[in-house]
Amino acid sequence: MEENIRDSVIEKMCEDKGLKMTEQRRIVARVLSSAEDHPDVEEVYKRCSEIDERISIATVYRTVKLFEAEGLVHKHDFGDSKARYEISSSCHHDHLIDVNTGEVIEFNNETLEELQKVIADSLGYELVGHRMELYGVLKETKKK
Repeated sequence: MEENIRDSVIEKMCEDKGLKMTEQRRIVARVLSSAEDHPDVEEVYKRCSEIDERISIATVYRTVKLFEAEGLVHKHDFGDSKARYEISSSCHHDHLIDVNTGEVIEFNNETLEELQKVIADSLGYELVGHRMELYGVLKETKKK
């Protein structure tokens, strides 16, 4: 996490919205912006405390809730009883969750996107959005 705090995508979004940015909010923004997974608040706290040991879990909870309320991050429940977060993005994607490992795989499938529109249309609706989460287990490699 050597990236400059000023390069944080979430921090830029906060500035665009006119939100006050304390140093601790900047750290949370940096951690969430650089996350390549979908961390829960406890994991965000762990990563933040590696940067600044003075940051409290309460501060992380409040900051993540603020970012969620402002539409800067999306909250997901992938069935593991933990709220997980990812940065809001204009690039739509869906999720495949490995139920054994908890790994979250992001994907986009144009055929699936078109099929969803066809289904909505056939029911008399115009599709304005959706969220898809698939749950699976990795297939075992067949023995030769």
